Amino acid sequence: VQLQAFGGGLVQAGDSLRLSCAASGRTFSSYAMGWFRQAPGKEREFVAGISWSGSSTYYADSVKGRFTISRDNAKNTVYLQMNSLKPEDTAVYYCAASSVVVTTTPGGYKYWGQGTQVTVSS
Repeated sequence: VQLQAFGGGLVQAGDSLRLSCAASGRTFSSYAMGWFRQAPGKEREFVAGISWSGSSTYYADSVKGRFTISRDNAKNTVYLQMNSLKPEDTAVYYCAASSVVVTTTPGGYKYWGQGTQVTVSS
């Protein structure tokens, strides 16, 4: 599976962005998907995850209620809708695919996209 994330940009605090992650390959629907982010000087952290069917979603406490993860298996795409953005959301955002289940640890994901920069100004 090859993943390509896009949709990042420079926004102001309180604005919204929607990230997309397009996957190649016919087996996309069999993978659990996750979004991670990494700010400068910090470790990569889990943001949100979604099961292969889309029936289960998971969020980091820091984004719960503001971010929504979804997927469209017909389009081989997973989305991250980010609302009420804060400066502390500034990071490079990565999408990742797990052949097992959603996990909050980066090591649980086999495939990674290249990342898209999100910058939130105050």
